[in-house]
Amino acid sequence: MSQDMTQQLIAAARRMETWIRDQALPLWQKVGFDPEFGANYERLLPDGQPDLEAKTRVRVQARQAFFYAAAFHRGWCPEGQKLATGLLNFVHQHAAHPTAGGGYTHLLDKHFTVIDSKQDLYDHAFFLLANAWCYRAFGDEAALREAEKLVAHFDTAFVADYGGWIEGDYAYACRRQNPHMHLFEAFLALYDATGEAKWLARVGELFALFQSRFFDPQQQVLLEFFNDDWTRCADERGDIVEPGHMMEWVWLLDWYSRRSGRPVKRYTDALYNKALEIGVAKSGLLFDSVMPDGRVLDHNKRCWGLTEFIKANLVQIRAGDPNATERAVKGVEDLFTYYLCASTPGSYVDQRGADDEVVVDVAPASTLYHLIVLAMELLDHCETYKS
Repeated sequence: MSQDMTQQLIAAARRMETWIRDQALPLWQKVGFDPEFGANYERLLPDGQPDLEAKTRVRVQARQAFFYAAAFHRGWCPEGQKLATGLLNFVHQHAAHPTAGGGYTHLLDKHFTVIDSKQDLYDHAFFLLANAWCYRAFGDEAALREAEKLVAHFDTAFVADYGGWIEGDYAYACRRQNPHMHLFEAFLALYDATGEAKWLARVGELFALFQSRFFDPQQQVLLEFFNDDWTRCADERGDIVEPGHMMEWVWLLDWYSRRSGRPVKRYTDALYNKALEIGVAKSGLLFDSVMPDGRVLDHNKRCWGLTEFIKANLVQIRAGDPNATERAVKGVEDLFTYYLCASTPGSYVDQRGADDEVVVDVAPASTLYHLIVLAMELLDHCETYKS
């Protein structure tokens, strides 16, 4: 890696930090909260104002609690502790499940009244992550106790045969790797926050599921949709590949390896190289979904996929890939060119189309989770990895 390219990566990391600290945080603190309930709005409109008509996913409160806890921990948001704990308190008061004995509901109307009380595994993964970070950032013992209770709840309520957990307390068409990926992340966050080996053991259980079910060694791809026994779906869902998730697993597996000592390079290299081959458009953005043979299923390109691509490149830099630094630098440049380019500073475009045109111009609050993790990973990489 050239010294010039290293300096460009450091500059890219600082650019992300500046955007989070000086643009995103001031904007979302100013317009992102409902003044009566203290809940976070679901999204901002193109003019930078909140969408007051939108329904609100309960998990958005958890993702935003994580966002503010992480920002506080970095020294970017002195109000972060108050904001994060306020969001989780709102959920406890207004969106806790009334009869399940634990956990949360799924959807609120524009008045922040529950309109869908189903319990969803994916949602709960983010509450686990938020509580892990509230403990890490603030030393909040209540958050750690809540994390313990949540795990006990879905161990009982979402118990499944063949490993992992079911999708939730509702009828579903197939099982997904995606909630398990985010539980993998949440358990790693709990381990980092507490140092308790039981959380790393949980990650190890999910790593085994990744090895045996999610990863297809013949096609070198990550599978998404499965039957109850974790066999791949026989219909077209069984062939869907999301390049962004493949890149996200590169980052997660590397994180797990650094904590556990388990070798993962055969998986990270395979996922990275295959996603690079079949999932990246000419512009450098990632397609939302493709087939294992590279046929594009969905030509749209969400913002979050690019954040995961940049994080995967950081892993590959550390693994010695001579081209990964250049790809990471270009990825950050593309992020600002295509997504962090809204007319309101601190907002963003969510999705680009087949010709990289804007197709979704609202800014979902949930994307901030991806953006702040990227900023932290870039800064940590530049701080610790010297070449």
